[in-house]
Amino acid sequence: MTGSETVKQEFRAEVKQLLEILAHSLYQNRDVFVRELISNAADALYKIRFETVRGTDVFDPDLPFEIDIKLDKENKTFTITDTGIGMTKEDLVNNIGTIARSGTAHFMEELADEAKKDNSDLIGRFGVGFYSVFVAGTEVNITTRSAKKDESAWLWHSDGTGTYEITPLANAPRGTKIEVKLREDALEFAEKQRIESIIRKYSNFVSFPIKIDGKQINTVSAIWREPKSSLKAEDYEEFYKFQTNRQDKPITHLHLSSDAPIQFNALLFIPETNYEVMGLDNREHGVSLFVRRILIQTGSKELLPEYLRFLKGVVDTEDLPLNISRETLQENAVVMKIKSILVKRVLAHLKDMLANDLEKYLKFWKEYSRILKESYTDYAHKDAVVELLLFNSSHFENAEELTSLSDYVVRMKEDQKSIYYLSAMNRDSLEQNPHLEIFRKKGIEVLYLFDPIDEFVMSGMMNFQDKSFVSADQADLKELDAIKTEETDTPETDENETLKKLDFENLCRRFKDVLGERVTDVKLSERLTESAAVLVNPDGTISSQMQKILSMAQNQSDIPKKNLEINAKHPLIKNLVKIYNKDVKDTHIQRAAEQLYYTALLQDGYMVEPFRIVNTMQELLKESSDWHLEKSADSDS
Repeated sequence: MTGSETVKQEFRAEVKQLLEILAHSLYQNRDVFVRELISNAADALYKIRFETVRGTDVFDPDLPFEIDIKLDKENKTFTITDTGIGMTKEDLVNNIGTIARSGTAHFMEELADEAKKDNSDLIGRFGVGFYSVFVAGTEVNITTRSAKKDESAWLWHSDGTGTYEITPLANAPRGTKIEVKLREDALEFAEKQRIESIIRKYSNFVSFPIKIDGKQINTVSAIWREPKSSLKAEDYEEFYKFQTNRQDKPITHLHLSSDAPIQFNALLFIPETNYEVMGLDNREHGVSLFVRRILIQTGSKELLPEYLRFLKGVVDTEDLPLNISRETLQENAVVMKIKSILVKRVLAHLKDMLANDLEKYLKFWKEYSRILKESYTDYAHKDAVVELLLFNSSHFENAEELTSLSDYVVRMKEDQKSIYYLSAMNRDSLEQNPHLEIFRKKGIEVLYLFDPIDEFVMSGMMNFQDKSFVSADQADLKELDAIKTEETDTPETDENETLKKLDFENLCRRFKDVLGERVTDVKLSERLTESAAVLVNPDGTISSQMQKILSMAQNQSDIPKKNLEINAKHPLIKNLVKIYNKDVKDTHIQRAAEQLYYTALLQDGYMVEPFRIVNTMQELLKESSDWHLEKSADSDS
């Protein structure tokens, strides 16, 4: 192969080091070299097509634009040929003899460290392109002819040990042919079925024919690049099934294109079924990044935020290089801009679905609301996301009906300044919650929150249309009192006139003596209309439900100290006042205070000292039964 016209040169230092790493490393995913060679071939074809479109006089203009792969298992070779732009001698030296991306010592050190870990995506992450052939090959020949009419053909040869040779050729067709002599443990890459699977995974949508021994493999159209007007619902469904390998139908799809400031096309789907709920998807992202129809990254986490990970589909851009390093995608300005546009368009699409196709949106909400709610940390898109949230509320008769925040605001009372909510495991628990009594009395709607994440959503979103989110157990009573309602308080009975406010305040002090440090204070309640007592967080603290969630997360079992509020209008409290007025130290008051406190804790979701609760309850039942017998005896006599 060498001769008088052959030029032998050494690779640059960083290439030698790279080849050494590749030659002595094992890769679980060596098929990456096929992807990289097809990417390079496609890039060469894009360039020649551009030149012909703009009228450049090129060599061999009648050659069809295609990629052809020849497999020879007997001779242990893999050969890929393109009819693209080709290379000059200078191109061979500059493109093949150096690492265009980076030659820094830091880059090579990091690459060497990754190789030791047997990283399956090493080549792709570092974007070293052509050199990936040496993970599967021991020897490489490149035959190339530039599209420039006055250029010669060249043969480039190397065994990857540190040098390469360039020899002029008398003639060759336009384009580039790369012949790889395969390693003994890489003969799978001379098998048609293996190469077909790689093409279908990474390069199926390349706009040029990719052939193996004359048969075209990439027959599926990249429909995201086609006009929407030319596509039918069946086309989208067929592509969805092909791309996701699922048999369900998408709830909806979003087909969009952008020309400025970034050029890209995207086709996104929302699957009918949320497999993550069933533990099958493992929080995987479902959108793949393509550059000029070449797959660069599957399940890209850089294209969409976590709370939109349920989307499936593709994003294809012209504004990234085909050999972009996978390690730099997250910081890439083009990717960041694409992400910003995608998020806005997806949220706008969901808003439109909520407004114009409620049945379809409710289907989406049932499957993916839990994931979408994770958006409470995305302050940049807070206003768009908050309009998509749905909740059950006291306005409805059952737990299945849902309201948007916009509809809630329409129903708000004239002087109402806040959007009120309350959390519990289910609707029955909420409807028994004493904190709702004042809201029922005034006819104020309260949102019902059943999902633990809802508490974080409310604190993260903070407000909607300048209305603050406020937990019902933290409501400002003065603000509630200012809300005008048609209802009026029931006049006090004559009996109550004999029980002065001071009597009830004395009972509060007696309760505080009994309960001690278990409560912050005992007060008369202005919020209760039906229940005897309730626990209320001191001013400025978080809601009761959030308190429980954080305690569980921190593995804490301490019972938070709260104010105990008692209802002066409740018959039980009136009786206790009468008992207190007769005997300040009556033990019945002590047992009643204990039981009311533990009952309020139960209503708050805390189970504390169950045996003590049961014993106190049994003592109170015994006393009441004794009184009942005495009353019966008196009536009999």
